[in-house]
Parts: sequence; structure tokens; C-alpha cells
Amino acid sequence: MSLQGEPNKRRELSEAEIKRLERFERMRATRAKRRKPASVPARLTRTSAFTPKRRGLIQDSSFRRVYVVPGHSVIEVAGRELGSQHRDAIYAVFRLPRTRRTVHGENPLLGSMPMTFEYETRATWRELILAMGRKEHTNNVMTLLSTFEDIKKVVFIIHEGNPEQILASHKKGRLLGDAGKMGNLINDIDWNGVTLDSEVVIKYGSWSVAMLEKAKLVSLNAEVQFALRSDHAKTFWPYIDSMNNSTWIDEKTLAGLAGRDLTDEHETYVTRGQFRKDCKQAFEGMTRAGGLQSWHVEIRGVGRRKSRRFHYVHGLERQMELEI
Repeated sequence: MSLQGEPNKRRELSEAEIKRLERFERMRATRAKRRKPASVPARLTRTSAFTPKRRGLIQDSSFRRVYVVPGHSVIEVAGRELGSQHRDAIYAVFRLPRTRRTVHGENPLLGSMPMTFEYETRATWRELILAMGRKEHTNNVMTLLSTFEDIKKVVFIIHEGNPEQILASHKKGRLLGDAGKMGNLINDIDWNGVTLDSEVVIKYGSWSVAMLEKAKLVSLNAEVQFALRSDHAKTFWPYIDSMNNSTWIDEKTLAGLAGRDLTDEHETYVTRGQFRKDCKQAFEGMTRAGGLQSWHVEIRGVGRRKSRRFHYVHGLERQMELEI
């Protein structure tokens, strides 16, 4: 490979220049393939707050559970259990354009309040359904409306601080953190009809606003996410796609993302075996969807200390985390 410069002068490219050009070509190819990614708060890609299933979800308003992904998040969910369909609906909202508006609060007693921000997404039901890779059908409008209604009922409580201390207190039946944040993913939903081309306005909840203002955003490959059929694959893919420098993930983390602890006394040989089958099917699904080029399992340790590490080669160049 050579570089054309002045007339009749030509020099060979250095190895560094060749690699730089190759990276540029890969990035250009990636941008072409990564169509309309979802700009999602990183914490929403590294959480187990969405159970990897669609049916049999607990709908009791007294539902309350703590979801732990070691090293990444400790999130308490109250109001009802959320599943894969709720995760997809939220990702579809984050995939569409949003408007940020400054709000200057006013209190009759205190006078001017600190300014805050509001976010909203305006779209049609058709745009939301297409963003999820679904068929343009009015039945999907009613399904999506019901899904958003479920999400509105849920309060997210994020526990901040030393993860080890939080986990230790969690095992004792209480939660102790240095700080926290409570709020909703979605605040209000307004629509002017339930036909495909009816307009819908989704106003973000306080938790979502806080994450958009203060946290990192991740460019999630939504094409892969919505092409996946396995609920476990939908659970694992956001984490894998958001971890730019990783090429493997331990079974312990996969279990955490699925809301499980394989060392728990309630886990049996049978349930652990089924989970490992679910993991393998999930990685096969991510490969078929083009998210991964290949993967394999490494067995680590012996006897009761035996564990599994899933190595993978990402199918596309990852996007860097996005600044707010």
C-alpha cells in the first residue's frame, strides 16, 4: 500500500497508518450497519430489573424485589414485575428522537426554584412499533399501550455506594447505601387515538431524566436486540453490546443479569442445568442475529468450584459511550 503525494513521489505507508486506515474502514462499515441505535443510559443495559420472560409475571401492586448485578447495579423494583416486553418498549422509546426542555420552577413561598429538565418523545404508534421490529398492526398498538401502562406502575430505587456493603446488607434483609435515587421510567403517556398513525407523546419519568442528565449513554445495537427471540438473549445482549472492551462474561454475571444467584440454596442441579442451556441458546441466538461472530465456553475450576466463562467475538465494532 502506498501514498500518492507530490508528482512522481510515492512513499510506503507505515504500519500505524495502515492500521489507522483499517480502523476507519471498519468504523465506516459499522455506521452503515448500525441503523438507528438506541441511546440508552448505561445502567439500563447492565441491570436485571427486567425478568427474562414474558408470561407469568407478578402483577401484584405489593411486589417488591432487589435486583443485583455484581459490580454494576443494585436496583429495587416496586409495583409489579417487569419482563422482556417492557425492556423492548423502553429501548424503542430511547431509539427515537427526544426533546429536552428546561423548566424553571416557581414556588409561592420560596420564589424561584432551581431549573430542571424534562424529556419527551413524540411519535406515532406506527413509528414505535417499527422501532421494535414488529408488524404494523393495530393489535400491536393495544399491546404496546398496555405495556407502557405496566411500566408507569413501577418505581425504580437505585442504591448507590460501596457495592460490597450494599450486597452484605441485602443478604441481611436490609439495604444500606451511601445514596440513592427513586423514580419512574415513564411519567405520562398521551395519545390522540389508537390507530397506527395516531400521535403518542411519552414524557420521561424522573429516574430516566436523572440518568440522561448525569449518566453515560450507550449506543445499543437495537437491530440485534429486536431480532432476538430468546428472552435470555434479550437480557444478555444489552450488557455485552455496552461493554466495549470485554470479550468474555462469567456465568455469575449472566445469572445476575437474569436475576439469579446460582449459589442460592433454592437452586438445584436441575435448575442450574436448565439455566446453562438457556445461556447456550441465548449465545446461539445472538450469533444468528449478527451480534456475535462466534463464542465458546471455558470451564474453570473443578468440583464445586467449577464455573463457566463465555468467550465471544463481537459481530460489529462497538460504539464508544456517548457524552450527554
